[in-house]
Amino acid sequence: MKKMTALLIMLAFPYLAACSDGGDNNGQGGQGGQGGQGAGGNAPTDPLYALTTQVFGANGGDNQSYVIVTDKLGNEAALALDDGIEIAGRALGVGPENGGAVFIVGDAGPTVTRYDLQADGTLKSGATMSFQGKGIATIGEYQGQFQFVSESKAYFFDGPTAQVIVWNPKDMTITADIPLPELVVADTTLTFTAAPLRLGDDVITFAGYRKGPEVPSRAAVVVVNGKTDQATVVTDDRCGYVRDGIEGPDGKIYLATEAYGAAVHRLNDANAAPPCMLRFDPATKTFDAAFHVELNTLFGGQTAGSLIRGPGNEAFLKVLDESAFPIMPDTHPRVLASAAAWKWALVTLGDTPTAEVLDADPSNGSVVPVQFGDRSFVALFQGQDSTKLLELGAKGPTDVALSTPGLAFSAFKIR
Repeated sequence: MKKMTALLIMLAFPYLAACSDGGDNNGQGGQGGQGGQGAGGNAPTDPLYALTTQVFGANGGDNQSYVIVTDKLGNEAALALDDGIEIAGRALGVGPENGGAVFIVGDAGPTVTRYDLQADGTLKSGATMSFQGKGIATIGEYQGQFQFVSESKAYFFDGPTAQVIVWNPKDMTITADIPLPELVVADTTLTFTAAPLRLGDDVITFAGYRKGPEVPSRAAVVVVNGKTDQATVVTDDRCGYVRDGIEGPDGKIYLATEAYGAAVHRLNDANAAPPCMLRFDPATKTFDAAFHVELNTLFGGQTAGSLIRGPGNEAFLKVLDESAFPIMPDTHPRVLASAAAWKWALVTLGDTPTAEVLDADPSNGSVVPVQFGDRSFVALFQGQDSTKLLELGAKGPTDVALSTPGLAFSAFKIR
């Protein structure tokens, strides 16, 4: 493996072919807690960011991922892969914000390897642990599945086995598991959001389901108390692929169908219920039975999905502009959801939500937001070759902060 360079990045990433979506976590999740401390008391204190990007092999060859550390963010800085740590296949680099460590996982197996940040900005390889004993074969979706509760406790939410692995990122040991049998639906693929929420001691994540070309009409919220490890699962059957959530001004959580589910409905309305917004009360852990908003009603019938959090907890939706992406009979919903044909809309949450379409260039429908402190970004994939990171402001997208070869699937502030 190569050494790390000091380049940059932050992340957000739309979904790609085989994955269904997933962060920091809507500003309050993903990077909670305190991880390891890295280089010690005399270490520099300037911010550093850890990024992982995947590069596809030529002519169907082996894919490679690169883990890079950088101090640059903004002004469309260009990332190079030279001197990054090479990892075979699709990898994720996860960790607690400002924790001084990167935990590298990937689709080559169920292992987690800790790398500690050194004073010179490089990463030093440490212990490796395996989740294989818990029935997990591979790790390859989104960084939001990893939630860091404290220096000695983290969660990994696994869809294929419908469980939460409780592990110690300091000692690199598994301490417990939390089965989630209420989430299991026969013959369906279960996935978790890229952007969980953190409210008090609770880690709150959202589950989505796929069944072949269909999106079942099923939503699920999972609440895990970070002190007791007690899990609560609450389901709803009014619409599906409800994988995005934001805390509203009333303290309730507003959830919406992600762009992939919206694309499935647009291409064949028999395969999915109309994309919708639901409301969940984190105090009582119940869905609001009287609140159900079909997203297309906010936009005169246009397809919409993907509820995205801004830097001040603003809510944005993506709205499909079909003039920017003509739909053919054989269009795949993943292609439609990832197309740069979705406009930005600012949403006012409440009993009667309203939306304003913004004057911003269309971009991908499926995105994964990531917070670096109080700054929010989304990643815009340029085909399968490169990624541009776009910063969000209170009124929508602003400047391109970075461009990088490959597809940036995970990033966080390591110091």
